[in-house]
Amino acid sequence: MANQRVNGKVVLVKKNLTDMTDPAASLLDRVGELLHHRVSLQLVSATVVEFANWNRGKLSMPAYLEDWAGTLTPITAKDATFSVTFDWDAETMGVPGAFIVRNNHHSQFYLKNVTLHDYPGHEWVHFDCNSWVYPTNKYNYNRIFFSNKSYLPSETPDALLGYRREELENLRGIGRTGELKEWDRVYDYAYYNDLGIPELGKKFARPVLGGSAQYPYPRRGKTGRAPNRKDPNTESRLGGLDLITLNIYVPRDERFSTVKFWDFLAYAVKAVSQTMGTVIDDHNIFHFDSIQDVFDMYEGHIKLPSNDTLKGIRDAIPWTLVKELLRNDGEKLMKFPVPAVIKEDKNAWRRMQSLLEKLLPEFPPTSKLDPEIYGNQHSSITEDDIKDHIDGLSVKEALDNNRLFILDHHDALMTYLRRINSTSSRIYATRTLFFLQDDGMLKPLAIELSLPHPQGDKHGAVNKVFTPAERGVEGTVWQLAKAYVGVNDSGYHQLISHWLNTHAVVEPFVIATNRQLSAIHPVYKLLHPHFRDTMNINALARMLLINANGIVELTVYPRNFALEMSSAIYKGWNFTEQALPADLLKRGMAVRDPEAPNGISLLIKQWKRTSNSNHGGTIRNEGHGDLIDQPWWPKMSTIHDLVQSCTTLIWIASALHAAVNFGQYPYAGFLPNRPTVSRRFMPEAGSKEYVELEKNPDLALLKTITPQDQTMIGVSLIEILSRHSADEIYLGQRDSDEWTSDEKALAAFERFRNKLLEIEANIEARNNDRT
Repeated sequence: MANQRVNGKVVLVKKNLTDMTDPAASLLDRVGELLHHRVSLQLVSATVVEFANWNRGKLSMPAYLEDWAGTLTPITAKDATFSVTFDWDAETMGVPGAFIVRNNHHSQFYLKNVTLHDYPGHEWVHFDCNSWVYPTNKYNYNRIFFSNKSYLPSETPDALLGYRREELENLRGIGRTGELKEWDRVYDYAYYNDLGIPELGKKFARPVLGGSAQYPYPRRGKTGRAPNRKDPNTESRLGGLDLITLNIYVPRDERFSTVKFWDFLAYAVKAVSQTMGTVIDDHNIFHFDSIQDVFDMYEGHIKLPSNDTLKGIRDAIPWTLVKELLRNDGEKLMKFPVPAVIKEDKNAWRRMQSLLEKLLPEFPPTSKLDPEIYGNQHSSITEDDIKDHIDGLSVKEALDNNRLFILDHHDALMTYLRRINSTSSRIYATRTLFFLQDDGMLKPLAIELSLPHPQGDKHGAVNKVFTPAERGVEGTVWQLAKAYVGVNDSGYHQLISHWLNTHAVVEPFVIATNRQLSAIHPVYKLLHPHFRDTMNINALARMLLINANGIVELTVYPRNFALEMSSAIYKGWNFTEQALPADLLKRGMAVRDPEAPNGISLLIKQWKRTSNSNHGGTIRNEGHGDLIDQPWWPKMSTIHDLVQSCTTLIWIASALHAAVNFGQYPYAGFLPNRPTVSRRFMPEAGSKEYVELEKNPDLALLKTITPQDQTMIGVSLIEILSRHSADEIYLGQRDSDEWTSDEKALAAFERFRNKLLEIEANIEARNNDRT
C-alpha cells in the first residue's frame, strides 16, 4: 500500500530579537534555509519495530518545517506555527509514539508541541514538548519527544523502550566531563561547594555543605566548573560576562522563560530606582532618624495616574520593564508599594506578628540541647510571670486545655550565638509564650531573651524575661523585646522556612525525577510542573544571595554563618513532616478529628496514584544522601507510600513555597515589623542607651534594628521575590491542556481544579466579610 500523507502542526518560539547575545540569529537561520539547512522531523512507531533500527520503533522519512523563511521573527517571545507533512503508512508502520527532531539552523528554538491531524484511526496524535532544541552540532545524540500517552516502564511498548532508556542516559550525563554548557541537558548532583571566594582570604571562605556529618545538606545541580585555584575543594565561581548575564549552568529547560527573565530584570530595575529614590531623600545610611523616615519609603513622590489612556498604553507594550515604569494602579514612581501591614493601620506593626508558633507541651519550656555540652538551657519563665494574664486559669489548666503556645527559637540559635555575635550582629535566642484567648487570637504573655554564659557553654544560658507593658519605659522595653523576637523569626523564616525547607530540599527531587523517570512516566507528568524554575532560582541564589558576602549575609543576622547554621538545622529535617496535616499535628496546631467535615484527608491526594521505588531510592541515597540512615524515609513499596510522598513533595513545591515566598512583602515589606538584624543588645538601666530609650523610644528602636542601607536592599529583595511573573502557572493549571491523553487523569485533574476554585471563592468571601 502506498504511503499516506499525514499533516502536522508544529508550534515553537523562535529565538527572538530580545536576545542580545545573538542579534543575527534570525538572519542566519533564514540563510540556512536557503542552503537547505532546515529543521526536520521523523516519526517513530510505537507499535512496529525495525530490525535495522536496533529493534526499535520504525522511522518515517524526514519531513521538513514549511515556510520558515516566510515566518517573521517577533520582537518578543511569541508562538510561531508551521506545517509539516509526513509520508506514513499506518498499516505497516503502526501508530506514532515519538518523533526525532534535527535542528540544522544556526540557533536554537523552543519547541512547544506537535500535533498530527486526522491520523487514520485517531482524531489526532499530540506531542507535548516544551523544550529548547539546539543545533544538531551541539548534541552527540538525537533529540526525541514522546506522545502525551503515559506508560509505566513495564507497560512501555517494545518499540519505545530503547529510546526511553537512551533519553534517560543522556539526561544523566553518562560520560560527560568538564564544565557543562547551556545546551547540555545533564541532571547530576553536587555539593554546595560554590559559595565561598577563598582567593579573597579567610573571611570569604565557606565550608562545603553536603557530604559530611558536620555539614549535611541537600544536593544541588552539577555545573562541572573547575576547582578554585586557592582551594581545590571549592568550585570556582562565575566571573566576567557570565556573571553580568547571570549565565550559570542549569539544564536549559530549567532556566527562566524569556518572559520571566525580563520580568525579573524589570522588577530588579524598579527596586533599584526605589532604593535610589529613598537614599536621595536621606543621606544617613546607618539608621533612620524617625519612624516617619521609614514611612517616607512608601509615601510622597509622584503618584502615577490611574486612567484608561495610560492603561491602554501599558497593554500595548510587550516589555514588563517598561510597564513597571508606567503603572496605572496608583502606585508611586520610585517609591515602594505600601505593605498590607500598614495600609489600614500605621501602628499595626507594633503588635506582635510571628509565624511558627506551636502548642506548649510543658511548663516551664525545656531545651533539647545536650546539658553535658551546653549546661542548663531550660527556660526561666515562671508562673508568676504569666498567671495574671491567662483569664483566671491556672497554668496547669491553661496547659491541659491547650491554651498555651510558644514561639521557640532558643535551641536553633543558641549553639551559633557566640559566632553570630562575633560579627556586627547582636542577637538573642528567644522564647515567646502566648495565650489562646476566647476570640481565637494569640496574646503574648512573656518573652525570654537568652545568651551563652560568659564563662563558657557548660554554665548554661543567661536568661532575661520580659512581660507585656503599654506605657512608660516598661512599654518601650517590651516593644524592643518584641523586636528581638521579630529578628529571630524573620531570619529563621528566610533561611529555614523559605530557603532550606522549600528551595534547597526540593532541588534533589528535580534532579532525581529527570534522571530516573522518563517524560512518559505518569509520576513525571504529575511532578514536573511543580518544579518549574526551581533549579534556576537556586542557581541564582548561590550566585547572588546565599554566597559569601551575598545579599543574605549582608542583610540577615547570621551574617557569614547563615548557610552553615541552616546546615545544622537540616540535620533535624524530616520529609514526612513537611506537608499538611503532619506539620500542624507536629506543632500541636491541629488534632485528629474523624468527625470533622474534612478529617485529615488532603484534597491534593485525590488524584495522585501510581508507583516507582527507584525514584525514591535515588533521592534518599544521593539527593539527600547525608540523611540516608534516617528511619522516617518512606519505603516506597506501596501505592500509599507513593501517594503520601507525591502529596508532600507537591505541597512543598507549590502551596508551601507560595505561602512563605509570595506572602513576604505584605508583612516584611515594612522592616520595623520584621527586622532582619539587631545591632545592639537590650540597654541596661543607667546606660546612655537606656536614657535614649526613655527619651526617644522610636529612635532607640531604629538604632537597634536593620540599618537604612540594609533595609533598602532587604525590602527590594523581598519585593522582587513576592512578585509573580506574567507567565506564572498556578496550582490547578497546566501550561498545556493536552499534557496527557489519559482521560481518567484529565477528569481527576479537572475535579481537583474545580475544588481549588471553590476553596478560593470561600476564602475571598470570608476575607470580604468584616465579621
